[in-house]
Amino acid sequence: MPDFSIEKSLALTPIAGVDEAGRGPWAGPVVAAAVILDPARVPAGLDDSKRLQRPVRERLYGELSGVARLGVGQASVAEIDALNILQASLLAMRRAVEALATPPALALIDGNRRPQLPCPSHLVVGGDGKSLSIAAASIVAKVTRDRIMADLAMAFPGYGWERNAGYGTQMHRRALNQLGITPHHRRTFAPIRNMLILQDS
Repeated sequence: MPDFSIEKSLALTPIAGVDEAGRGPWAGPVVAAAVILDPARVPAGLDDSKRLQRPVRERLYGELSGVARLGVGQASVAEIDALNILQASLLAMRRAVEALATPPALALIDGNRRPQLPCPSHLVVGGDGKSLSIAAASIVAKVTRDRIMADLAMAFPGYGWERNAGYGTQMHRRALNQLGITPHHRRTFAPIRNMLILQDS
């Protein structure tokens, strides 16, 4: 379970946890969140978003909104295709940190690549399972992105984005074959790129 060990070892305040959601899907933006927790007001059950069921993530997101400082950033499909998904993810992280009302003294970044930030940063591989600050960011990023994809699903029904969040499920693949590519699909991702090549051949 994540805890505050890393935050305490760094002896700086405030510290923001930073994480992203949506590197793997075939459609939609990549979303990042930066979260500054109050150690005295940490919601019960806070954990890596991947270990939590959707209703629990939604509850924790609501609680975090009331007790923590949140910043959210995203990179669009066009930016993903122009930059590549890694650079777009780092851009979304930078935007999330910049969206915080209070600049952090340090950002704890989930992963092994450092975004360009307006503050010092510390990389933590597997950070969403180690740091409560990063775990909180993983929840905010995941819930925010899931809501974006649910909204897009209303405008582009049939792809199942309200359930698969743009990932390459069987339903999504079938819908691509039946309904075609939307403006929200990542054209540089292999399944979409291959469809475009076939269309042009």
